[in-house]
Amino acid sequence: MTTVTVSGLAKHYGSTTALAAVDLAIGVGVTGLLGPNGAGKSTLLRCLATALAADSGSVRMFGLDPAVPADRTEIRRRIGYLPQNPGLYPNFTAYDLLDYVAVLKEITDTRQRRAEVRRVLAEVELTDRAQTRVRRLSGGMRQRLGLAQALLGDPDLVILDEPTVGLDPEQRMLFRALISRLGEQRTVLLSTHQTEDVGALCERVVVMNGGRVVFEGRPRDLAGVAEGRVWLSAAPPEGSAAYWRNADGLYRTIGDAPAGAEAARPGIEDGYLMLLGRTAVEVAR
Repeated sequence: MTTVTVSGLAKHYGSTTALAAVDLAIGVGVTGLLGPNGAGKSTLLRCLATALAADSGSVRMFGLDPAVPADRTEIRRRIGYLPQNPGLYPNFTAYDLLDYVAVLKEITDTRQRRAEVRRVLAEVELTDRAQTRVRRLSGGMRQRLGLAQALLGDPDLVILDEPTVGLDPEQRMLFRALISRLGEQRTVLLSTHQTEDVGALCERVVVMNGGRVVFEGRPRDLAGVAEGRVWLSAAPPEGSAAYWRNADGLYRTIGDAPAGAEAARPGIEDGYLMLLGRTAVEVAR
């Protein structure tokens, strides 16, 4: 079942093209959105969260049109959104912040609202920090609090922009477990720079570059983009080949085979870097 359909979506900031005729169809499950800085990921997510209007094209969510005020209100009732830089009031306690957002989400019954706030605090394992002021929470805890507010009201569509920023390995494991559970019955769209999150969580991955969708498919298919183009050698390759030295002391090259190299199994990151071209590959060195 398709939750979100995007057709010809375009957005410009002056002479800069943020989105260029983007077409997408997103259904139940976890979809990862990859791309370099400036690829248009955050702009696309803001459009889907109804926080930003596109210049042209169309979006349908749950069969509703966010350009229609009544439809937009209904869509907002059914989505949860974690922006890249969530504005969390520093003097609120974690509980009071969530209670405030719950009111904005039209959870007006006091008993129901308190139960919902307690539920999402437990989901992100912040129950013991409920009365701690936001300014006293660690960066990872604030990120988890941002995720908690996105989960208020049990939304059908969860939109997460760089949700694992600031999380340590244990917190990232918690995040993955939570998101994978959500994706069993809901639509989750998350933007990330972490290819390992995509491999661990996502049934589907979308790669953007220059405001366009340049790949759409399964994570294994993204890895397949680099099939036959990843090599391991005992010595660094000559010339301008893009490479790095791995933990085993071998040199991993993406592109043409260096002398004496053996083919290596490609991963998601290899396919991603191949897809974006030499500039992206050289950044990885």
